[in-house]
Amino acid sequence: MKAKTFTQLSIMMFLEFFIWGAWFVTMGTFLAKSFSATGGQMAMAYETQSIGAIVAPFIIGLIADRYFAAQKILGILHLIGAGLLYMAATSSNFDAFYPYILIYMILYMPTLALVNSVAFRQLTDNKVFAWIRVFGTAGWIVAGLVIAYLSWEAENTLQNTFMMAAGAAALLGIFSFTLPNTPPTADRSEKISVRDILGLDAIAMLKDKRYLVFFIASILICIPLAFYYQHANQFLNEIGMEKAAGKMTYGQMSEVVFMILLPLFLKRYGIKMTLLVGMLAWVVRYLLFAYGDAGEGAWMLIFGIILHGVCYDFFFVSGQIYTDYKAGEKFKSSAQGLITLATYGLGMLIGFRLAGYITDSNLLTEGGHAWQSIWTFPAIFAGVVFVLFLITFKNEKIEVTE
Repeated sequence: MKAKTFTQLSIMMFLEFFIWGAWFVTMGTFLAKSFSATGGQMAMAYETQSIGAIVAPFIIGLIADRYFAAQKILGILHLIGAGLLYMAATSSNFDAFYPYILIYMILYMPTLALVNSVAFRQLTDNKVFAWIRVFGTAGWIVAGLVIAYLSWEAENTLQNTFMMAAGAAALLGIFSFTLPNTPPTADRSEKISVRDILGLDAIAMLKDKRYLVFFIASILICIPLAFYYQHANQFLNEIGMEKAAGKMTYGQMSEVVFMILLPLFLKRYGIKMTLLVGMLAWVVRYLLFAYGDAGEGAWMLIFGIILHGVCYDFFFVSGQIYTDYKAGEKFKSSAQGLITLATYGLGMLIGFRLAGYITDSNLLTEGGHAWQSIWTFPAIFAGVVFVLFLITFKNEKIEVTE
């Protein structure tokens, strides 16, 4: 790959995840402080991710794959998104804020597939993708560090995060038109069905009992996962942890480390042990959150954040590898689409709504929340999923390249 192309793709990936990390992590805190939002309203705001994940295949399958170059659609979606983020930042209440963030996420979620498409189409060696994708993680980390450095959480000026994201979205929108051309690959005259778009052909994989158990477990483990995305930053700020957004970037830093270790672990211990370690990490993380505090127990909170690398890589990334292995050549694309729809769509949609309900149920009369009770629930839930998976899933060897 030419150095120029590598640089372009790396900048694209950096900005793509900088934009998301700039507002998504701290949105719960923003809604609570600016609009006195309830847990149910926060759930509605975070559910937009799941709605976007469900709608995304239609935008990619019906438009990007058939009519327009991927980089041009990427540019247009981000330019529109920049305007929507600006309007969200200037909203005066939750009712005004919600439509903007809903439409934004419906447009943003397809861009996650588009940046991958643009990158992969330029590669002659797929192994290079990992080096490009790591710039996305760097973008998310930098966004959190900027928020911490500028003290937007402490000063209750988190509307600036949406302004920052809007600026980055406008920059990526313009930059996208300079990216290498990535024309559509599908035949316009070829009929395409909803079944094709959603990857439902891959449902045939569920006849395999091992994969069926994994598929159900993936949906279930996304329910406690939603608690972290929706309430972790709000929790850390509420109990008095300084520069919480910056400290939460430790999770992305650990993600890079454990991504490197993942192939070695898979090869030595197999897919079942890897998935179980990922599930167990969720249990441990939530127990650390339940019993930690911003004083002497701050190490428990930091350790819980750092566990993100194990939580995410050892279950979700290894799950994508396992899905690719089980799908074979026939269902590779549709299988990844189906597991994404089931997890980020269905699983997290349920999780966000449940997290909002649990949080509202633990609202204290004197203000704040009974966080120990809130975090104990997803810990128990993840523990039950862990035990059920341990009992029902039979291990199998999969080929892994280091």
